[in-house]
Amino acid sequence: QEHVVESGGGLVQPGGSLTLSCRASGFTLEFYAVGWFRQAPGKEREGVSCISGSDGITYYSDSVKGRFTIFRDNAKNTVDLHMMSLEPEDTAVYYCETDGVEDTTMAVTSTACDVRFPSSGQGTQVTVSS
Repeated sequence: QEHVVESGGGLVQPGGSLTLSCRASGFTLEFYAVGWFRQAPGKEREGVSCISGSDGITYYSDSVKGRFTIFRDNAKNTVDLHMMSLEPEDTAVYYCETDGVEDTTMAVTSTACDVRFPSSGQGTQVTVSS
């Protein structure tokens, strides 16, 4: 069954960097839209960054613009999120979603990223703290 697995989270000091990886299993990720979402304790889930499947359009939330970069590594069948200048407010569980899995749909523009019927995997914990 098609699914994705997130990895790369950890504990990092403020100002540090991390790269998260979303790896697909059972399908080729490069043909599908992919998005990174996060949820902090007591807060709603928010879209962080997305990339479209067809033409590589990218979306970044205002809170991460200029600090995070989303990119594809087709050789590894992943979509990675490189995060720099991390702040305590970036602490959250980060989830990867894609319309390559059954039932999930996504729409990505440069100003919005919408996902319906997310697969809600395990996610990967990012903690920014000194």
